[in-house]
Amino acid sequence: MATFTQWVTGARVRTLPNSVAPVIAGAGAAAAASAFSWARTLLALVVALALQVGVNYANDYSDGIRGTDADRVGPLRLVGSGAVAPASVRAAAFACFGVAAVAGLALVVVSGFWWLLAVGALCIAGAWFYTGGSRPYGYSGWGEVAVFLFFGLVAVLGTQYVQAGTVTWAAVACAVAMGSFSAAVLVANNLRDVPTDSVTGKTTLAVRLGEANTRVLYSALVALPFGMTLLLAVPVKLALLGLLAAVLVVPAARRVASGGTGLALVPVLKQTGLAMLAWAALTGAALAWG
Repeated sequence: MATFTQWVTGARVRTLPNSVAPVIAGAGAAAAASAFSWARTLLALVVALALQVGVNYANDYSDGIRGTDADRVGPLRLVGSGAVAPASVRAAAFACFGVAAVAGLALVVVSGFWWLLAVGALCIAGAWFYTGGSRPYGYSGWGEVAVFLFFGLVAVLGTQYVQAGTVTWAAVACAVAMGSFSAAVLVANNLRDVPTDSVTGKTTLAVRLGEANTRVLYSALVALPFGMTLLLAVPVKLALLGLLAAVLVVPAARRVASGGTGLALVPVLKQTGLAMLAWAALTGAALAWG
């Protein structure tokens, strides 16, 4: 039987900035539109966190039963290591999706935007079919696109919309930045796993592009948010605070550009996630105050 620590490891806590940061950025954009709500922001955060943990368990389950986690470099996987029965991990994933659905329904009720139920259903489907089902899109090189969409556009714009009832250009800039950071985390993860993925039939974007081009893509993705910072700084000078997040991501970019492989890339995921969180916090605060 798996220990509590193993379950926490399986939840991939280090990936949680990918779900927290977009909500912070969206809340900052809502505050800039004079529409911030603590209750709606917290509900959006519950939805994002539950979906993130749910997709992590779902990936653990699907990759584990396919055998793609049998020989890997990163942290422990519950099914792949044999620590937990596949059915238990699948049940944990569905439980998290249930929590996300309940919190999302509450958010729809208080906001009155019932059409968002369809968006919520799409998010849950996207989480499961990333590696689940007979034709997972994550195995066909579409993972980064989905991450950009769900952790960028949907998460940021959705957080603002349920509060302000509209979407502003500032929120769009934040959504692009969050989507880019989040996609960069996945790119780094898949770059690390190219040797094993290429022999197990997991054709990620990194496998399709090759290592050299994937390293260029990572650099472009982590640079784009700072371009958004310069755009946001035109009307809100305080937005330049977002540039401070470069302190966290530059070491990661150097490690990727210098040819790091395997375990050497594991810290890149953490550094990129923390840079994403820092950018969101600094930019969100700047938008709220500016």
